[in-house]
Amino acid sequence: MVVPRFVAQATAGDPVTVYGDGTQRRCFCSVSDVVDALTSLIEHESAYGEVINIGSQEECSILELADRVIGITASRSEIARIPYSEAYEEGFEDMHRRVPDISKVTAMIGWQPTRVLDEIIADVASAQRAAAVI
Repeated sequence: MVVPRFVAQATAGDPVTVYGDGTQRRCFCSVSDVVDALTSLIEHESAYGEVINIGSQEECSILELADRVIGITASRSEIARIPYSEAYEEGFEDMHRRVPDISKVTAMIGWQPTRVLDEIIADVASAQRAAAVI
């Protein structure tokens, strides 16, 4: 949920809060791409009972994500870094890098994500603006 949170903060002009040092790396995938993969997998009996990763291979640090959100939303927000010790309970540990292995889903149904991160950010911003109008 970091993308919607960053977009909401940036569009409101609030500080975009990055927990930890921001160097942790993630991959973000469009919900529409995930739905397409799941819909296709439902039709393949070979997928039943299997553990299958679905996701993007476009890796991005959380700090870079904050910068990209601010740029795409044309925000004047600053980035606020919040130490893990202030954001989470004692003993919290975060994985530094999360990149899904999508080789299984690609081999099974030929699936690859179609939307890049900048498009995902723009879509989330558009959806949030539309929801604010209602």
